[in-house]
Amino acid sequence: MKVYISGDIEGITGTTHWNETEKNLPDWVPFAKQMTDEIVAAANGAIAAGATELLIKDAHDSARNIDINALPEEAKLIRGWMGDPMSMIGGIDESFDAVIFIGYHNAAGTITNPLAHTMSVSEVSYIKLNDEYASEFLLHAYAAALYDIPVVFVSGDIGLTKEAKKVNSSIVTLGVKDGIGAATINMNPKKAIRETEALVKEALEKDLNLMKIKLPEDFKVEIEYKDHKCAYKYSFYPGAKFKAPRSVVFNTNEYFEVLRLIHFLT
Repeated sequence: MKVYISGDIEGITGTTHWNETEKNLPDWVPFAKQMTDEIVAAANGAIAAGATELLIKDAHDSARNIDINALPEEAKLIRGWMGDPMSMIGGIDESFDAVIFIGYHNAAGTITNPLAHTMSVSEVSYIKLNDEYASEFLLHAYAAALYDIPVVFVSGDIGLTKEAKKVNSSIVTLGVKDGIGAATINMNPKKAIRETEALVKEALEKDLNLMKIKLPEDFKVEIEYKDHKCAYKYSFYPGAKFKAPRSVVFNTNEYFEVLRLIHFLT
């Protein structure tokens, strides 16, 4: 079995402030370790379920957060960014049997995580896909669906896990935190590690076909920016239209074109 694991940090248990997510700031150190530990737990759960190959994508910010020395020998780690539209699941292809998302967070425009955002924190207010707020999980779960790869497990804030269940109720989830205003209520880190390993194993032992995601037939993308000048500039992307005062709208029936748009406009 070949498994792809994508890891972010804003949905790891404990993370609450942006200083805890930025490499080289003192507050980042313990949360980078927790991110590593939750990723390792997912990897160990996958191995226990029979995985023989693991590809792990460090998908947060610099993409240099995970301690490679902590990973099991079966795992390979992608550090840094390839620069392609697959972004947070870069390097994936049809050879994978399952995708796992660890430490993901709810979308910009939602309130269940004080660190909620979608792609660019500095420029983007929100991204909507078919008139619904889109999370980084949704964007990349749909990307996996391009290859017909099931999403078997998702961990992060409770709001995100509810979204994952709406996408496909068979996906196994673990909500490790909840947000109220600028605060978070967090699962004990040791429990998050233990439950991640157990639930990943459980997920991979199910009928994986039940966890495949069906793509919509058509896609309407709306990206609202924090500055109207960005929206005007990006409205010159082929097929994009300016929507006053700060948005760009784009329609397509090809999901890869959605990924390409977001790649160049965020």
